[in-house]
Amino acid sequence: MLDSLYNTPVASVIFALTIGLSLFVFSNPQWYGRLMLHPYSIHQDKSKAYTILTSGLIHKDWMHLLFNMMTFYYFGFSLELMFVQFSGPLGHLLFALLYVVSLILSDIPTLLQQKNNPGYYSLGASGAICAVLFSFILFQPKAMLGLFMVIPIPAYLFAFLFLGYCIWASKKAHDGINHDAHLFGALSGLVLTLLMYPWAFRHLLSQF
Repeated sequence: MLDSLYNTPVASVIFALTIGLSLFVFSNPQWYGRLMLHPYSIHQDKSKAYTILTSGLIHKDWMHLLFNMMTFYYFGFSLELMFVQFSGPLGHLLFALLYVVSLILSDIPTLLQQKNNPGYYSLGASGAICAVLFSFILFQPKAMLGLFMVIPIPAYLFAFLFLGYCIWASKKAHDGINHDAHLFGALSGLVLTLLMYPWAFRHLLSQF
């Protein structure tokens, strides 16, 4: 059973589960209230903490789902293969750890900031997907990414622009997007990857 766990293609499971549960809530919107992150409810009742995870498996609409799953498809599957190359079958488990822990860590600032705001809700996998993207960039800093999905720029430059925008947007933007989750998801991905593969920092520097 342990060998089977180690050889499970985790990215495929996350991909299918996220799409499946998102489609379910699209058709059954009454489930949004049960699965979305609601910091106020968690602050009042710790048994609601499960929504930290379930909120990362559902999305607001088709566009939200499509954008996140496209990003995950392009980088999540490749990153898991890298982890398996580095660590053998254990790489699957490490990829799962990166995704789940980053999903939790990305929501901590929101939980603290919005704990007294009964009107605040959040959902989506963006925090964990930002972690996957930034972990990928550590290993492939010169890969070409699309700024606004159109303009090709190297991954390391995209990372700096993205972090700068998240910091600005978390303070100034009022667009209903949880920019703190994006920022702390990206930072969680970097830190967790360096904890798992400390040599990744030397590898990153060697690329320049």
